[in-house]
Amino acid sequence: MTVELADTAHPAPPAQEFAALYAQAQHFYAHQMRLLDTHDTGRWAETFAEDAILHLPALPAPLKARTALPGYVRAGAAHRRRAGDRLQHWVGLLDVHPQKDGSLHTRCSALVHTTPGQGRPKALHVYVMQDVLVRSGGQWRITHRHVTRDDLA
Repeated sequence: MTVELADTAHPAPPAQEFAALYAQAQHFYAHQMRLLDTHDTGRWAETFAEDAILHLPALPAPLKARTALPGYVRAGAAHRRRAGDRLQHWVGLLDVHPQKDGSLHTRCSALVHTTPGQGRPKALHVYVMQDVLVRSGGQWRITHRHVTRDDLA
């Protein structure tokens, strides 16, 4: 069976192979967001390739993910601790497109919500993340991430 995927024109992998890749991508995002939410900045940065580039809507220029992100995440975590709340991410609507070179082009939505110390959870933003994932050292790693705030797209 040939299925044309967005930005591709090659046969889709067999269903069982695709299901395995999709499950790996889901696991990758669940693990990555858990590291972010627990402020494990070192391990979180390692989910990006050494030369990974990240585009964030709040910043004027792309970042080198591994070197710039840990400080950015630590500053955000400190702000949240001072405010007495917890920031969490939920990833869904995952779309996975395997490429001939073995990489995965993905697109997903990330709901960012905060839970105040004594309050109810509150949704802050919905982001769209478009990533390129490659295997490195037996692990999936992001080589490029472009994040857009859904309400600004």
